[in-house]
Amino acid sequence: MASDTVSNPTCRVVRAGAAFVGKQALTYTPAISAETVGARGIHMQIVTIPPKARARAHKHASHETAIHVLSGESGMWYGEGLTEHLTAVAGDFLYIPADMPHLPYNASETEPCVAVIARTDPNEQESVVLLPELDGRMP
Repeated sequence: MASDTVSNPTCRVVRAGAAFVGKQALTYTPAISAETVGARGIHMQIVTIPPKARARAHKHASHETAIHVLSGESGMWYGEGLTEHLTAVAGDFLYIPADMPHLPYNASETEPCVAVIARTDPNEQESVVLLPELDGRMP
């Protein structure tokens, strides 16, 4: 990130960056973040969940998350002990409160799930807290 971005914030068009595999074991394509534009309170990226894939159980310490599913379908176990469940399909919006344990997955045999993620953490992976004790609890 150029130091000028932080000292002189301005409007910018940002092309999605190179995809990377995050701590959660999913593929992310970063766009708006502290690293790319000097964002201070928001981060946006694209996540792709391949067919039959799942994330590692995790939470985002002190940060809320909003998701818009662009294509496909994703299930998500969430809550203490990952005992709650929901499904989001293309066109749906999903809200995850700060510090909420969750584990998203894609049950499809053939179709990836692609979604836009916005989080109140301006850093791409900083607030991710893995919860390995919950990884084996998904039914």
